[in-house]
Amino acid sequence: MNRIDKTLKEKDNILSIYFTAGYPHLKSTTEIIKNLVSAGTDMIEIGLPFSDPLADGETIQMSSKIALENGMSTKILFDQLNGIRNNVNIPLIIMGYFNPIFQFGVEEFCKKCNEIGIDGLIIPDLPIDIYLSKYKLIFEKNQLQNIFLITPQTSDERIDYIDKNSGGFIYVVSSSSITGSTNKFNENSLNYFRRLEKMRLSTPKIIGFGISNNENFSIASKYSQGCIVGSAFIKYLKNNGINSIKIFVDEIKNIN
Repeated sequence: MNRIDKTLKEKDNILSIYFTAGYPHLKSTTEIIKNLVSAGTDMIEIGLPFSDPLADGETIQMSSKIALENGMSTKILFDQLNGIRNNVNIPLIIMGYFNPIFQFGVEEFCKKCNEIGIDGLIIPDLPIDIYLSKYKLIFEKNQLQNIFLITPQTSDERIDYIDKNSGGFIYVVSSSSITGSTNKFNENSLNYFRRLEKMRLSTPKIIGFGISNNENFSIASKYSQGCIVGSAFIKYLKNNGINSIKIFVDEIKNIN
């Protein structure tokens, strides 16, 4: 069983943390992963930095820019992750834009992910129809789940279509904003979560965008199986460093 499916089957209130590979330093990647694991994170999303991250706000854009200036590349990321499964058992997901994956070669990229032990990919700018027609078999051959995103603007018909063709979980973008642009759910977001609840989707939901504290984590977890924290974690890394990661995780989960 894929590690994502296993975690979703066994846990609720899942905390998935996103960080940008190569930030704050080129060689920070595996150290951050190991600290997140020991701190009690349930899943990890490793951001593949890109020069034009359209869906991301200022914080993640900044981390991508610094990571690229540090010399991070797809090849270096794979080199850094080689052997990571000797120490890490929780799901690892690579999140990135399609251009670097396409430049690397989709089949070769997926093959490397499988060899290293990556469980899934989140590619915001890869439409589901293109995935199904061109890349689904490659993903399946390499035991990778492709995680699709939905937003408040996604129609019920499209959500049903994504639900029927999803593995792992559906990434529920909590608002129409870019990442890191809000730190509190408004009534529109809550109505959107309630709308999804009524649809009774067969695929588990994990909510991202706007999760920055225990209050938001607790609210979102009522409407989903867990949450994704990205911008808030990167800000915390910038201000507090890698050695303080457990404090951040405990604060999000409200562990005293």
